[in-house]
Amino acid sequence: MNSICKYFPDFTPEQVSLLQQLEPLYRSWNERINLISRKDIGRLYERHVLHSLAIAKVVQPAEGTEILDAGTGGGFPGIPLAIVLPQCRFTLVDSVGKKIAAAREIASALRLRNVQTAQARAEALTQKFDFVVGRAVADLPTFVGWIGDKITPGSRSSIPNGALYLKGGDLSEELKGVPQKTDIIAISDFFGEEFFETKKIVYIKI
Repeated sequence: MNSICKYFPDFTPEQVSLLQQLEPLYRSWNERINLISRKDIGRLYERHVLHSLAIAKVVQPAEGTEILDAGTGGGFPGIPLAIVLPQCRFTLVDSVGKKIAAAREIASALRLRNVQTAQARAEALTQKFDFVVGRAVADLPTFVGWIGDKITPGSRSSIPNGALYLKGGDLSEELKGVPQKTDIIAISDFFGEEFFETKKIVYIKI
């Protein structure tokens, strides 16, 4: 939490309190189902929460922005983003029932009224969104295939509508299979921890 408060000094006391509640909730759920690697649970805030919040450094969404978290697993990046972007409406989807049930219960425990969840594959959805977010659920061409037709054109927010995908490593080969225009944003531009040295946000434009 110290790093989060350092990088996001303008969070309200309520937002800080909600973020602080994430650790006990995830520890409890992780004892029942494997939401997070056992070796990572002690680094929840750096490797999962702060990683998710990198997206909030890239876009300042307009009021009423609709955001899909495709392949959310246990709720990343959607739940941390829903805490800090209360003006947005989030739809969290995952095909694994146990994981989406955990995400639903965690959002409920935090009383996040701007979150809805569904056990579904992103590519099967008929609704369209302003932004789609995701975190390393598939290679880039596969992810784009799932969500490429789920984004409504528009430019009400600080950047035009599109997808913001958290991915690490060398992306040069994957990017060859993505026909859309992309920007690669290094998360190390925002956060100084070693963990983020190879982590990136791929902004996929429509």
